[in-house]
Amino acid sequence: MSLPTRLIRVLTPGPTRRQTLFAGAAALASLAAPAFAQGTPLKLGVGMFQPDREKNDATYRPLAQHLAARLGRPVELRTVDSWEGLAKSLANGETDLALMGPWGYVLANHSAGAQVVSTILYQGKPEYFAIIVTHPDSGIKTVADLKGKSFAFGDKGSTSGWLIPTHFFMKQGITEPEKYFSKVLYTKHQAIQTQVTAGQLDAGADFNRNRNTMIEQGLIKAERSVIIWQSDPLPNDAFAVSAALFKDSAFVARLQAALAETGPLLTQNKALLPTNYTGFVTRDNGFYKPIRDAGLATGALKAP
Repeated sequence: MSLPTRLIRVLTPGPTRRQTLFAGAAALASLAAPAFAQGTPLKLGVGMFQPDREKNDATYRPLAQHLAARLGRPVELRTVDSWEGLAKSLANGETDLALMGPWGYVLANHSAGAQVVSTILYQGKPEYFAIIVTHPDSGIKTVADLKGKSFAFGDKGSTSGWLIPTHFFMKQGITEPEKYFSKVLYTKHQAIQTQVTAGQLDAGADFNRNRNTMIEQGLIKAERSVIIWQSDPLPNDAFAVSAALFKDSAFVARLQAALAETGPLLTQNKALLPTNYTGFVTRDNGFYKPIRDAGLATGALKAP
């Protein structure tokens, strides 16, 4: 009695069975191939949002790990000391992705075509404020009282620490800060708050998120950091990619989806983003027009 054809095919030994196994293995390998073929590590640059590099790396490592898992590629995290340096690193290819201040993003976009894909949310909003602070013993009550006082800016790649206050001062007729103030210093945001609240400086430029964080961490006391000026709402920090990566629309879509997931995932993993940061929202280059306009008005950005 002959066996049914279907049973003959199942029982047939030799090369046909081995070829089937090899074909299955090859199919599985092909599914994994994109992750390995595109497995070159992505370099993620972040600004110095925390008081020191070690704490900054620890704060943003969960985000880097999340992106690596979602994108199927290793993500190497690197803290860049200055906003200006971060903009340059994205422009010259030292980083592929960057979480950066708005002015740094505009600089990188202007010089090398970097593109924002998402904006970070702070307490549910894609915006924040530049501020000028003093200490209660300075005698400074308004911006008009700053003449002849010592003043600290952030580095020249900082939105709230340099660009926005510089633009504001220009509109007040203060075009030469080095002559208007008794002393001018350019330093990190954390150092500005520390030195102002300690009475070592009369006043300085900062942003509300940094002030809030330093108060929450016990690094400064709220009553020692007195706000005398606040800007209009500014677009929050940009998550940007290099011009080369932006050409890969499929990659950009996966990245935006991975960033959008962070908000809902905070209920399971609070360490995914720093305190008070609540996710990301998709935004494009147009969202940063107010920063670009300030750059052009101050002459820090040259019209194309």
